[in-house]
Order: sequence, then C-alpha cells, then structure tokens
Amino acid sequence: MYEYKILHQSTQSDSRIGTINLPHGVVETPVFMPVGTVGAVKTLTLDDLVNIGVQIILANTYHLYLRPGDKLIKLLGGLNQYIKWNKPILTDSGGYQIFSLGEGIRQFKKNDLRKAKIGERGVRFYSHLDGKEHFMTPERAIKIQHNLSSDIIMAFDECPPATATRDEVEKAVARTFRWYKRCEKENQKNFRRALVPICQGGKFKDLREKSCRFLNKTSAPILAIGGVSVGESKKDIYKVTKWCTGVLDKKRPKYLMGVGYPEDIAKSVKMGIDMFDCVLPTRLARHGTVWVKSKAPGSKTIYGVDYKYRQINLLQSKYRLDRDTLDEKCRCKLCRERFSKSYLRHLLKEREPLGIHLLTVHNLTFVFDLIADIKLKITNNSY
Repeated sequence: MYEYKILHQSTQSDSRIGTINLPHGVVETPVFMPVGTVGAVKTLTLDDLVNIGVQIILANTYHLYLRPGDKLIKLLGGLNQYIKWNKPILTDSGGYQIFSLGEGIRQFKKNDLRKAKIGERGVRFYSHLDGKEHFMTPERAIKIQHNLSSDIIMAFDECPPATATRDEVEKAVARTFRWYKRCEKENQKNFRRALVPICQGGKFKDLREKSCRFLNKTSAPILAIGGVSVGESKKDIYKVTKWCTGVLDKKRPKYLMGVGYPEDIAKSVKMGIDMFDCVLPTRLARHGTVWVKSKAPGSKTIYGVDYKYRQINLLQSKYRLDRDTLDEKCRCKLCRERFSKSYLRHLLKEREPLGIHLLTVHNLTFVFDLIADIKLKITNNSY
C-alpha cells in the first residue's frame, strides 16, 4: 500500500522521479504539498487544486485537534470525507505549532506569558484560540492523526529553534528518538498508517548524521528532515540538507519540511529530496506578493532551469496604473484572463477576497510548473 518506486534516476545528480502508492492514490515525486492548515488551502476550491496539479495536501493536527476536533472529524467519516478531497493527505504531528503557538494565553491575559513546557511524557501548552491548557503526548498525536484518517502521519518530535545550544539540540534529538518509538508502538495498535520519523540535529553535523542513522534503522516508508526552516540562513539550510541526504536511505523518499522558495526547492531536488511543503506561496499571496519569471536586474536564479524570477508586492504604488498582467505565458487563470496589475492592486487594497484567491492560484501554479520543468530535465538527464 505504501510502495515507493524510482522511475528515473538522473545521471547528473541525486535527483530522481518516483511514485508513492497511498490509500487515496498515487503521488509522483518530486512533489509539493500545499498547506491546508484547517482542512482547506486558503481561498481555493478543490477544483482549483486539481487544475493547478495538486496531488496531495498537508493538514495541521494542532489546529484540527483544537477546532473542530479530531473526534468530530472521525465521526463524520475522516478528513477526506469531511473536506471532500479524494486524493492523499499528509498530517503533521502538531509539534511545531505547539512550540510556536503554545504561548497563546498571552492574548487573553496581558503580562501573563505561559510557555509550553516540555517533559518526557509530552508537552503542556495553551491554546492560541482561548488560552485553555492542553497536554500532548506522542501517543495522543498518533491517535489524533488516526482519527483524521490521513494517508501519511508524522511522528511527534521536539523541534528546537535555530538559536538552541548544542546541549539543547542534543537533548531534543535523543527525546525525538524516544518519542518516535512510542509513536511507532501506538501506530501499530490499529490500522497501520505511513508513520514518518523526523531527523533533527540543528546545525550540528554529527547530530544530524546520528539522527539520520536512527531513521535508516526504522521500517518507515518515508524519511523526513525537520528543523531546517526555523530561522537558519539559506546557506545553512543547504548544508544541513546535503548532510542528511548523504546519509539517509536512498531507496526511500525523503521529505524536507517547511521549505518553499523556488530556488530552495530546485537545489534540494538536486540533492535527492522528493517531498516539500510550505505555507509560503499562499501566505505571500495574502499579503499581495507574487512570484513572476523575470530577466530584470536583481532577479533570483533558480538552479537548473532556463529562467530567473523575482518577488513583487502588488500593493506598491508603482502598480496603480500598470495595465500589464503578471506573466503572459503563465497558465493560471489570473494570467490567462489577463487581469492587470492595477486591477489586482485595487482588489487587494479593497480587501476583496478575489484578489487573494487569484494571487494564491498564481503562486501555486508557479511552484507546480517549476517542478514540472525540473521533472522534464531529470528525465532528459540534464538536471
């Protein structure tokens, strides 16, 4: 059910094209997973996702657990049935959100900051919605994801910030190992889903390699690299990714968590990464920012493809009278209908949802077309 096949291995790099068989369908890699935090990719319909080429989406365990609740979703048939998405879903464990949002009590009681507390049993945290106290364990994170009935579930791990000391990172790596074994035991109690362990280790090469060797010893069908998009520089992200792909089992797909800039995706595929997720394309769209192909000075280089790109913010006043569309050759409906930058800016200034919707479609189309270009070059052994 969770079989992975390599269809083509590039002769020029570690990049490859493969397929992952999952309960809700086959996913071809390299693949980008748009983030549907609460069960929806913001402003997009399911038809939009299909037209863009989306094969699998990511949903957030932390948010769905808090509202509407994983038990409610189970009662109503699981997440696929609940949101009417008949393709695969990956759910994260909620660990990152627990650590990043677990100080939510501050919103409700001024000057009363109560941080998430990590212990061997699990993490005590406070909801960002209402400040209520919750306790999450590795076992509970797995049970919640089973209730959601997702195709791929993530192990509950401790993700230290980029500023963490070596001692803090080393302890987090060891705890992540112990928590994974508990996750695995819980996963085996019911229908076994594709449980994915996560490599941690910060910017310390020996800890990363130690973590990768642990992952290789598991029977997990997919191996993930975490903690590479929590404040590090691009140089550090590439360095850590290279360390990990050099040790991780090449026969299994590798998932680089939280990475979404075009140049980062392109470089990582070359290193052997197969799966990505990131809120960046959709989040930027909500703030009026889009990615467009460009030869203009200052444009960013994307490894391996024959074009560059730049990031523009349509809220800038210079676009007020701009009649041009974003990219005449882009296949997204925004560009096909030739909406002007001026009109798009107007929609954004008026907070008209259509503007965010169109920009979100465009940004995700940009990412999916980039990956299609990369796949073609891998097939031709020119990547």
